[in-house]
Amino acid sequence: MWTLQDAPLSTRLRRMATWAQLLERRPDIAEPGLRLLYPTYAGVGLAYLSTVRLDGGPRVHPMCPIITEGGVFALIVAGPKRNDLVRDGRYAMHSFPTDANEDGIYLTGRATAVEVQAMLDLLVTEFLEERQALGLTKADVSSQVPFAFDIDTAMLTRTTGHGDPHPQHLIWHAEIPE
Repeated sequence: MWTLQDAPLSTRLRRMATWAQLLERRPDIAEPGLRLLYPTYAGVGLAYLSTVRLDGGPRVHPMCPIITEGGVFALIVAGPKRNDLVRDGRYAMHSFPTDANEDGIYLTGRATAVEVQAMLDLLVTEFLEERQALGLTKADVSSQVPFAFDIDTAMLTRTTGHGDPHPQHLIWHAEIPE
């Protein structure tokens, strides 16, 4: 099984941040990023999640992030995506494309399963509240595993429309401890 000790030294030394820390330190990235991850037409978070396959290759999946003051989370169903995250928590997340432009928010970091019962209860409640119209219950999500997505890098891209030859990128990295 892959462990953090198997990662390059630069990865092991990099400190991860929560969504709240990103919001505090770079609201110019986090605030518009939240609007991109929660498009108004959907009412729920929408993103693509890239994970690392067993052979080291990338795998991309659509997913529904849950963003709270505490961080970026998701309830993940059984399957390749969850297996990848359990085995090797490295991820990249990107917002869905917009109709009007090529704006996007991109996050990288490490995901870990949430095991604190109080946090599990909060995430399930938030998940169900966001999907009230579907009439889901706790039983419907009982087999899903909650993950927390710590942030290493956040990049916000702003454009003037599709095909903008000069996109503007704002990039933030969590601090590396000394």
